Amino acid sequence: MKRVVVGLSGGVDSSVAAYLLQQQGYEVIGLFMKNWHDDSVTISNECPWLEDSNDALLVAEKLGIPFQTVDLSEEYKEKIVDYMFNEYEKGRTPNPDVLCNREIKFDVFMKIALSLGADYVATGHYCQKSEIEVDGKPVYQLIAGADTNKDQSYFLCQLSQEQLSKSLFPIGALTKPEVREIAAEMDLVTAEKKDSQGLCFIGKVRLPEFLQQKLQPKEGKIVQIDKNDSIYTIERPTGLSLEEELKLEAQKRNYLPTMGKVVGKHQGAHYFTVGQRKGLNVGGTTDPLFIIATDVETNTIYTGLSSQHPGLFKKALFIEKSEVHWIREDLALKVGETMEVMARIRYRQPLQKATLHQFEDGMYVSFEEPQSAITEGQFVAWYFDTELVGSGVIS
Repeated sequence: MKRVVVGLSGGVDSSVAAYLLQQQGYEVIGLFMKNWHDDSVTISNECPWLEDSNDALLVAEKLGIPFQTVDLSEEYKEKIVDYMFNEYEKGRTPNPDVLCNREIKFDVFMKIALSLGADYVATGHYCQKSEIEVDGKPVYQLIAGADTNKDQSYFLCQLSQEQLSKSLFPIGALTKPEVREIAAEMDLVTAEKKDSQGLCFIGKVRLPEFLQQKLQPKEGKIVQIDKNDSIYTIERPTGLSLEEELKLEAQKRNYLPTMGKVVGKHQGAHYFTVGQRKGLNVGGTTDPLFIIATDVETNTIYTGLSSQHPGLFKKALFIEKSEVHWIREDLALKVGETMEVMARIRYRQPLQKATLHQFEDGMYVSFEEPQSAITEGQFVAWYFDTELVGSGVIS
């Protein structure tokens, strides 16, 4: 009998995952990960992790499976929280959910599970796994969840073959309504529970307030750049190599405070991200203002009017060599090779046609259509049909 450790989060998805595994004849153990308990930053005095671990315990009792809580807050602080502060300080925008899966759930947590004699670790993610054979060896595929509305393959884009080989995603073939229905039939306490919002670890904390503990506020200017500014009509030199052309497409535009008019003040460029439009508190404009760039060196935020402002769009992005990650190592590109894929640069984005170009010092992803708000520090993931084959950090 194979033993599976399920990460019970206190939500409906992982509850049903545990139940389904039990139905399939696995020996199931429930483990709740306590990742964060710095009460100085939660907004209200609700204690989300206590409530969640309690729900997880009730589900385990209902299913009659052993249950324990593991405290991973040390590792969490070091691998996720500190990393986030560092990235924000540099003016980048990290993705804590992707990192949490790579560094915590499928690494630290997985090691604990394997030390308990588990054959597999299971989570309540909406994604699927399948296995094929390449050169006589098993190769694992990460496939999108059947519920296109809830597909979470993007959050697992940094997993390795090794991690996938020991992972199970019991609800990946179901839709959310089907999952809720099973929970209701089983009379699980989590059946009606709302989906958790916010960062995967801080519960009810708003990001700027979280960042403010470490990153000191400092006042800077909000500058508005005209859509007809000459920076958007730069003449391209002729006779460029493909790599030089892609480099031009992907590079950051160098804005200067003198290029536009000052429309307001902010409390720190590192609290803001490209593409953001809320929280600027600049009134009186015809269209909403969007952030087109932030500069933490000069502590300036650059904005443009409307979601169609040219400063928001780019056709290509670059991934440094060390940050290119293939789930399907057998498909990895060699220097000079290209590959047509479908890609997304954020979780909810519909897949976009793109081409990967592998060069000596990294990879360019060039899109058929210009993409809005390509953001440094975020992940780009690429797919063949419904299979996520690789990803990388946007540099």
